[in-house]
Amino acid sequence: MTDRPGATTLHQPDPAVRRILERAELEGVELIRFLYADHGGVTRGKAASRSRLAERLTSGIGHTVAMMAMNMLDQLQEVEQLGPVGEVRIVPDPSTYVTLPYAPGAAAMLSDLRRQDGSAWEACPRSFLKDAVAALAAEGYLLLAAFEPEFTLGRRVPDPSGGPDRLVPLDDSLCYAGTGFDTAHDFTIKLIRALETQGLRVEHCHPELGPGQQEMSVRHAPALRAADNHVLYRETVRGVAMRMAMWASLAPKPLADQAGNGAHLHLSLWRDGANVFAEEGGDVRAWFIGGLLAHLPALTALTCGSVNSFRRLAPRMWASAYAVYGPDNREAAVRVCSPLGELGEPNLELKPSDSSANPYLSLGAVIHAGLDGIRRRLDPGEPVDVDPDTRPGRYPRLPASLEEALDALEADEVLMEALGPLRRDAYLAVKRSEAAAFAGRDAAYECFQHVRAF
Repeated sequence: MTDRPGATTLHQPDPAVRRILERAELEGVELIRFLYADHGGVTRGKAASRSRLAERLTSGIGHTVAMMAMNMLDQLQEVEQLGPVGEVRIVPDPSTYVTLPYAPGAAAMLSDLRRQDGSAWEACPRSFLKDAVAALAAEGYLLLAAFEPEFTLGRRVPDPSGGPDRLVPLDDSLCYAGTGFDTAHDFTIKLIRALETQGLRVEHCHPELGPGQQEMSVRHAPALRAADNHVLYRETVRGVAMRMAMWASLAPKPLADQAGNGAHLHLSLWRDGANVFAEEGGDVRAWFIGGLLAHLPALTALTCGSVNSFRRLAPRMWASAYAVYGPDNREAAVRVCSPLGELGEPNLELKPSDSSANPYLSLGAVIHAGLDGIRRRLDPGEPVDVDPDTRPGRYPRLPASLEEALDALEADEVLMEALGPLRRDAYLAVKRSEAAAFAGRDAAYECFQHVRAF
């Protein structure tokens, strides 16, 4: 495409591109956001105008490589190859195009970070998940996944003492209580409609344990789509709240003295159209669980990717603090879920997972861990049918801080190899900088920054 007056395009866009251009014009879209998730777990992006969309769908938008060395406080870290020199392209995936009901005139697409020649860039999180999916497919498997997010709904108010702004919950209703439904009803209906408009099928919702806390789950999908869905979900929850003069946060612990927000990860593994987690004998399921447990200390650095995460991962919080598994055990890191009804399919729930994680890195690492368990036929040991905290010293404790989790990740050869040199160097640098930045600050500052980011 050219900007010269009177010039014509030599080639017509392919049908997928043409459909997007037609939709954008029909729906009155003026700006199309190209979104990605960075190593700090923050959703970032740039937007193309409708007038340049046809070109940008192919070329992408130019972007400094340094942004993948930025932490959640917008502090740039020194990482080789991620400095002021160098550029990549934010290239959108046309299949992910959605209009944004909470932002009239806007649409969005999930994007890859690519080199200028169009090849995959080693620091692109979405490409990491694509590679993990391909590795699983090479073994004959397909993974279906769904995040189960919780969030806190309230309003942003200044702190009377002059500290950081505070998130004041919308209500003080009890867990699953009818008043929680009623107080948040208008928001909930708008959120459901906004998610459904974007193709995210809502399964269920309810008020959760903490003040202002809500949970709304969307249907499972193949791994890449599940991660894309979670990015859209996070943006939609916050976007709908802002349009209603409220503040919503998916941060793991937005209020230090209240219940935390998880994003439990549900998984099922399929081969030749059948759920292998349902097979009699369950060898593959056991091996997959064995892989998760073997790598769980390192996995938490990616599935619970913030300092704030470890306020939530404590015993007796129903968030899982021990590397064990068990049937319908909600204090186990891996819960073997009972099927819902005759048509239900068994799945695994990974509980140490929250929305401060980059979902592409999180889910990709989970796949690599499970696949390693299958390849090595790792025995997960005996299931645990009690709260593991009632058996002191018997079960392995998960890392108690981000620093401990990062140490475990650095020592995990399988996950470090999967991440690759540039991605792992950048991720470790970003996350260690966050741990250092919050080390000398109080809980109010930490919670505010995580509420702001997530």
